Amino acid sequence: MTALRRLQPILVAATAALVVAGLGALTTDLGDWYQQLAQPAWKPPDWLFGPAWTTIFALAAAAGVSAWRKAPDQVSRGWMLALFALNGFLNLLWSLLYFRLRRPDWALIEVGLLWLSVLLLIVVLGRYSRTAAWLLVPYLAWITVAGALNWGTVQLNRPF
Repeated sequence: MTALRRLQPILVAATAALVVAGLGALTTDLGDWYQQLAQPAWKPPDWLFGPAWTTIFALAAAAGVSAWRKAPDQVSRGWMLALFALNGFLNLLWSLLYFRLRRPDWALIEVGLLWLSVLLLIVVLGRYSRTAAWLLVPYLAWITVAGALNWGTVQLNRPF
């Protein structure tokens, strides 16, 4: 296997993670509207979200590479790419609903779909690589926390 062919999944995964993270950051607006929302007392500090998402995207990229290399065929790899694309779309949609449209109530509904997409990634990638599945567990945990935080914010600030 040539060096470029070996690096290709790493480059694709890293690029995809950077694109989703960058678009998510552009969609996230921590301006006056967000600052005025009542938040649950247990909400992590805002500075923690950047490092947490960076870690999660790095782990997701590593999971993708691990499963890609162990997948038996192109059809399996195609499904993995489709699931990662769906997950990236849902990740960005949550930020759009919450921060741009200022609808945490709609984002609360959507976060369930995001959570399910991460669970589906764990199940599918786990068929090829247990390591890949485990690398995605922090993502699922973070989305669980984000969903609970989203729910708390909706409860404290309704109606939207």
